[in-house]
Amino acid sequence: MANMSFAQALNDAHKLEMERDPNIYVAGEDVGVYGGIFGVTAGLLDQFTDKRVRDTPITESAIVGTAVGAAAAGLRPVIELMFVDFIGVAFDQLYNQAAKMKYMFGGKAKLPLVMRACCGAGIGAAAQHSQCLEAWFMHVPGLKVVMPSTPYDAKGLLISSIRDDNPVVFLEHKLLYGMEGEVPEEAYTIPLGQADIKREGQDVTVVATAQMVNLSLSVAEKLSGDGISAEVVDPRTLSPLDEETILESVRKTHRLVIVHEEVKFAGSGAEIAAMVAEKAFDYLDAPIIRVAAPFTPVPFSPTLEAEFIPNEDKIIQAVKTVTGNPNVA
Repeated sequence: MANMSFAQALNDAHKLEMERDPNIYVAGEDVGVYGGIFGVTAGLLDQFTDKRVRDTPITESAIVGTAVGAAAAGLRPVIELMFVDFIGVAFDQLYNQAAKMKYMFGGKAKLPLVMRACCGAGIGAAAQHSQCLEAWFMHVPGLKVVMPSTPYDAKGLLISSIRDDNPVVFLEHKLLYGMEGEVPEEAYTIPLGQADIKREGQDVTVVATAQMVNLSLSVAEKLSGDGISAEVVDPRTLSPLDEETILESVRKTHRLVIVHEEVKFAGSGAEIAAMVAEKAFDYLDAPIIRVAAPFTPVPFSPTLEAEFIPNEDKIIQAVKTVTGNPNVA
C-alpha cells in the first residue's frame, strides 16, 4: 500500500491501464503538457507520447464527439472535460450518440468511453464552474455514472470504468483532489454498481456522495457523543445504483437522511428517496430528509458559497430530526 492523494490515485489508474492496453488514449484540454488543471494526467505525455495523450482545442463537442467515434471503432478513449459545467455544448454527442449507440445497433456496438470531469463548489469558482450535475446523467439510459469519495475508491472505480464496454461519466469533486489515503500500488477494480458502507450504525442511515461522504463521516463521529449511531453509505456509482445495500441499511436503522451537493430539487437524492419509499416504506419510522443545496446558481461570494454548500450543522439537524431529538445540543 502507498499513501496517495485522490489526484495521484487517478493518475496511477491512468498509467497502469495505458500500460496494459495500447488501445487506451487520453484527450482533453491541457491534459498533456500541463498535466491537467488538477494534475490528474501529469507525466502521461512523457511516458506515452502525443500519439496517446492529446491536448485538444477548447471545444467540448469535438472532445466528446471524436471519442464516441473512436470508441465505436475499437479504441478506448478516456477524455477529460475540465469542468462538468461545460458538458452542455457536447450533450448531444453524449446522451444521443454514446448512450444510445449500443441499443440502436441491437447490442452489436461497444462504446468503451470514459468521460472524466470535475464538479462541485468550495473554491470560489462561481456559478459556471462549480455545479454538481450528476442527476442529468443518471436520467439517461445507457450511461453509467460514477462518483468516488476516497483515493482508494477513485483508483479502483476508474480502472473498472476504463475496462467497461459502456460509456461512463466519472465525476470528481474538486475538494477531494488533495485528500490522501492508502491505495494499493497494483491495479485493482471496484465493481460498478456496488455501494460501500463507510461506517456502520444502528439508528439512522445517511446516504451521501462524493465530498459529502467525508462530511457525513465527521458528523457521524460527533453524533456518537450524543448517543446517535449513524450508518454512512456511499453509493459510489449512481447508475447503476446499488439499491439493495441502501435498502438493507434502512431496514436496519428505520430512518434515512440523504446528503448531496446538487440542488435539492430533482437531484439524485430524490431518486434514492423515491426508491426507498417504494420498496421499504413499512420500515421507515420517520420521514426521509434530504440535505442538499438550495435551488439557485452557485454563488461566487465566499460567505454565500459557504451557505450554499451543505454543512455539518445541517446534516446534524437532519439526523436529530429523524431520530426524534432535534433540540439536542
